[in-house]
Amino acid sequence: MTGGFLSPEALLAGGPRGLTHAVERALWHLGFADVRVVDGAGDEGADVLAVRDREQWIFQCKWSSRGPIGREGVDDIERARTRYGADKSVLATNTGLTRTAEERRRALETVGIRMAVWDGPTLAVIWERMPPHVPAQYELREYQIKAANKLESDLASTGRALLVLATGLGKTVVGGELIRRHLNARPGTSVLVTAHMKELVEQLERALWRHLDKAVPTRLLTGDVKPPSLDGVLIGTVESILGVVRAGWRPSLVMVDETHHVGEQGRFAELLDLCHEATQFGVTATPWRGDKFDITVRFGSPSYSMGIAEGMAAGYLSAVDYRLFVDNLDWEVVRTASEHGYSLKELNRLLFLPQRDEEIVEQFRSAWRETADPRAILFCQTIEHAERMAELLSVSDSAWHRASFLHSGLPRQRRQVLLNEFRLGRVPIITCVDVFNEGVDVPDVNLIAFLRVTHSRRIFVQQLGRGLRLSAGKDKLKVLDFVTDIRRVAATLDLRRALEAAEPEDVHLRLPRGSRIEFNDETAGTLLDHWIKDAASLETAADEVRLQFPTQ
Repeated sequence: MTGGFLSPEALLAGGPRGLTHAVERALWHLGFADVRVVDGAGDEGADVLAVRDREQWIFQCKWSSRGPIGREGVDDIERARTRYGADKSVLATNTGLTRTAEERRRALETVGIRMAVWDGPTLAVIWERMPPHVPAQYELREYQIKAANKLESDLASTGRALLVLATGLGKTVVGGELIRRHLNARPGTSVLVTAHMKELVEQLERALWRHLDKAVPTRLLTGDVKPPSLDGVLIGTVESILGVVRAGWRPSLVMVDETHHVGEQGRFAELLDLCHEATQFGVTATPWRGDKFDITVRFGSPSYSMGIAEGMAAGYLSAVDYRLFVDNLDWEVVRTASEHGYSLKELNRLLFLPQRDEEIVEQFRSAWRETADPRAILFCQTIEHAERMAELLSVSDSAWHRASFLHSGLPRQRRQVLLNEFRLGRVPIITCVDVFNEGVDVPDVNLIAFLRVTHSRRIFVQQLGRGLRLSAGKDKLKVLDFVTDIRRVAATLDLRRALEAAEPEDVHLRLPRGSRIEFNDETAGTLLDHWIKDAASLETAADEVRLQFPTQ
């Protein structure tokens, strides 16, 4: 089809959402970054936000089945330009502008307010001129090529493969490369990409665009979105995909993202069983499950794996300056712990004395001042705690007056606007609970504070990984960990030992310059290190496990 997803026929068939979706994909091909759809109630005239050359662009998408767009479209984009403080604004439509709308646009131009118009013919020209692939931000790294080759080999020989890459090492990049190779070898076949969460599959579709030719259609299937057809690459939530698979649709290749959500039974298991004739591979940064089900039963042993320590030592993840604040230890408990054999739950309640938020703010202030161009995430205990910390930070320092909270209780449109402003540096600090655990890419983050208990090794690794991505101008990631769980100490010490185990004579395995993992109170740190060496499997132990520590 001439014009592909920007053709008049495709835009007309896609409806209002289809126009916004097509503009979004085109922007990636045109070299924009951090493209976010904010269409919805309260969008104040903007449908898409995007960044290019550190400039904020806004787009208003006006779809019509009956004729050109009136003056209201011009007024909407002008209102949005003011509301978002945009540098440039664009009105996109599958048709054109009425004479009244064009007169209004020209009147604004005479007073210095300029806006571009991407009408139907312009969008068709954009399709013809834009490159067939999204401009690559970087080439595949050597280990990513090696991983893709190994997964491709395992898929050819057994039909199953598993990739385990720490957050920041590009598991979706490797997955996209496999899909690209598959479609090059088998053009016209259907590919399925699935995950457990709507926001995650939406991000997966965007990530796959840079691996696919612009002529390959991508189709999103969720509880809210139904595509006009199922050809090309179908990306969807497992619940929605199950419906079309039960009805008889079958892909030739299946990719499961965040594969640790695959259990022995359940929706993923049913989906994979129904698609048993397709080649299947999973990708994850955290292969551990709470129910102890081993995902290698389903996908086989990892075809390729690289963890945080190995990725850092090889220079593929940011250097880290990690400090655990353990000056809130109750030393009376330390003296008596070995005599009572406390459970982990009891030990955490007794060992760590509560720290006041105001004391945490002062430690955070010191770290902030030591960090160049700081961009920070604070992981809090609850939604209420996240909101309280954002308010406290906003009044504690003039540089933090725009500190904001981000959590699942906010409308999706508000979350997207906040993430865009965070990426631009207009919002310097975000407090949250777990919204950053999966599927959010924030490479500019260089300061993280843990203010919450995390009993899950998987969640700890996911949250730490939010700041480990490399980024231009980023020196290192600074981490402040106000621990309240001895398992967090165990996880951090395990990471430190793994980094220290790298052979210094091997130039490919060395601790990045400036990296360190230390306690602010080394006396307490030495004690905890001694304890944890003698407490087997402490990092993933349950609350009820009773520990017998050595006498000090």
